[in-house]
Amino acid sequence: MDSDQSSLNVRFCEICTGLLSKSGKDSVPSLTRALDTIASDLAINEDLRCRMGSENPSIWLPLQQLWDFLADYPSADADVAELRVLVLSVARFTRNIVAGVAVNQQNAFGVEPALRRVLHLYSSWSAFQVTDSFPATRMAVQALSNIVTTNEDLTSRLWNTYLTLPEEQAILIRLLGSPDHKTILSLLVLMVNCIHDSAERRSLLTKSRGGARICITLLDRVVLLYDAEESTDGAKAFDYGYHLFAHLFDGGFAPDLYNSLSVEGEVIAQHQTTLLKLLDSYLQSSQTCPVHCDMCPMLSEIFLSLSSYSQSAITRATNPTNSEPLDDSIEHLQELDLLLPKTCEALVLATQCIVKISLLSENQRTVDPSAVDLRAIFRDASSTDGQGTAESIIELLRLLDTFLPRIYFGKAVIDPVTDRSIPSSVGGPNGFSYLKRDLVRLVGVLCHRDKTFQDRIRVCGGIPVIMNMCVVDERNPYLREHAILALRNLLDGNMENQDEVNSIQPSGYWDEAGVLREKVGATLR
Repeated sequence: MDSDQSSLNVRFCEICTGLLSKSGKDSVPSLTRALDTIASDLAINEDLRCRMGSENPSIWLPLQQLWDFLADYPSADADVAELRVLVLSVARFTRNIVAGVAVNQQNAFGVEPALRRVLHLYSSWSAFQVTDSFPATRMAVQALSNIVTTNEDLTSRLWNTYLTLPEEQAILIRLLGSPDHKTILSLLVLMVNCIHDSAERRSLLTKSRGGARICITLLDRVVLLYDAEESTDGAKAFDYGYHLFAHLFDGGFAPDLYNSLSVEGEVIAQHQTTLLKLLDSYLQSSQTCPVHCDMCPMLSEIFLSLSSYSQSAITRATNPTNSEPLDDSIEHLQELDLLLPKTCEALVLATQCIVKISLLSENQRTVDPSAVDLRAIFRDASSTDGQGTAESIIELLRLLDTFLPRIYFGKAVIDPVTDRSIPSSVGGPNGFSYLKRDLVRLVGVLCHRDKTFQDRIRVCGGIPVIMNMCVVDERNPYLREHAILALRNLLDGNMENQDEVNSIQPSGYWDEAGVLREKVGATLR
């Protein structure tokens, strides 16, 4: 057995010598086939990996020389078939020899700079146009992944290096641009392995400048992968991308990441909205809330900021400075804030996140009354201008009820009083769908068995606003049902709120066409 092992090491060294020699070009096919045969044996035999990595003649110096040769390959180009064959074969051997063997990983880590240079070549725009280069790129990524996986020291060294590389050398960002889903999948496996169970490496990803650039690129990639067909490499890559962000959420790094994605002068950046979508999905699949406490202040701040912006934008649109009612003319459309739909889209996501955490917290307190009531964080929050959560929700609902016509069985509800004030362009669903419904639902959740919040809703005039939401609106499915539940929670154990409702008499009615008609002699509140 020792003789066989020694001959295997000798054979590898001979292959390396042959590939590195001037005459090796003519024998590349036969030498790479021999190397692939050894790599196949290593893939299924861990004992062989251990012995080959530790016995003489040593394979590590020849392997280092081989990678240096590939990194400095004459006329290096991703379209050179000979180079692709060599990279594929050497990367496969490297991937297999280090798999699960810590000593081999340590010995092989020296090839990383040369391997990185090879990946730099194969992550160029021109390389991405050569589909034949994809297997070599993918194998090199897998080799890099196996060199560091489960080795804490090597993983930290690699991660610290890659997140501080100059922008033109940022290999992770370059590779995320690959059109090959299998390469993306291999890269994401590496990245997930790097941040797994490491608060330090997660922190570097979410707080450093290089980490923010990687996350921005990854969020763009996740959006593109979202529609990949199930069970394809693209779908698997999407799942790994999602799991990477889930690791960050688990570690409490959502606030840091959200802040690192901000764009100066914008209330919400597109990548922040994408992150909120992932966070919403993560929370909807959660059954407990031990790590969600860190998210509450962030979500409160996001909600109040977006709500305040939306209130200002709607106010400007419905009450222009010349005090004349808006019509459908192009001159008045400039009063509309083009960022409002995107702001409201993000506001829906933030609201859904708050609702989910609140419900999880309430369920947890049912089991353990000593648990922290996370709803209190949302109830007590206030914006920079002093507007509280209750007051912010009600004011925004009041404005939205004027700004957005209800959709009643496929038709917009026309109010004869406010109709002329609303341009037809705001009737579209983009960005505004579910907003009123989720705001009403949030009221119902936060006021449940909390008299202080119930009172605040009443004091800011919120009860009539909620009552006005007890209607059908196809843009807001189940709006009426959520409004009825919110009204029930507002009245539960609160005599003042019950008296408020009893004092309100119907001032109008809905006719068969869904048009609100005013009752004769009624007094409007």
